[in-house]
Amino acid sequence: MLAQAADVSYWKVFILGGGTIGYIIILLSVVMLSLAIKYLLEIRRVNILPEAVQMQVKELFDAKQYREAIDMTSAQPDYLSYLINSSLAEAPHGYPAMERALEEASEERTTKMLRSIEWLNVIGNIAPMMGLLGTVVGMILAFFSIVAKGGMPNPGDLAGSIGIALVTTMQGLIVAIPALALYAALRNRIDAMSAEAMKTAQELVSTFRPARKAQ
Repeated sequence: MLAQAADVSYWKVFILGGGTIGYIIILLSVVMLSLAIKYLLEIRRVNILPEAVQMQVKELFDAKQYREAIDMTSAQPDYLSYLINSSLAEAPHGYPAMERALEEASEERTTKMLRSIEWLNVIGNIAPMMGLLGTVVGMILAFFSIVAKGGMPNPGDLAGSIGIALVTTMQGLIVAIPALALYAALRNRIDAMSAEAMKTAQELVSTFRPARKAQ
């Protein structure tokens, strides 16, 4: 019996044992993996709060080279540069307008990043539902086999249908667990780094805050 168990290819069971629904879940796993790689490469400190940009903006502000700061930040794709550039564009309207632009730009970019990773949440919720669908289909097929055999089927007649029910459930969970875990981790990363970038941008833009008049 152990020898027979050793001959079982669990990888083959995982790939082929779920039927059509199993193939759909496997496709979801490929999409999930592709999205995970994409988001892990995009949502990094170098793309949100690069230290080089921070230092360069500070140097330009200290030298009062504001036009150069606008040109530099408009050419950079990172989160911090977008905030600074949006704020500087409102400089002619005063410091309060710069602050409002900063907040609006931060909300816009943060919302955009959160919406993009929402696909992981969608996959994480769809995958176990697809697994449950496979379970229901497998059990229905098993009952049809019982009916077809007059209520006295052989175990082998039920094994395939029950296998579909179990394999699709496993496939759905294998896809859903990492998808939801990565979604939560990326969401926390976005919240933390966007808040830090906003604070850094506010400190840099505070250079334009009008000095208080002496009483």
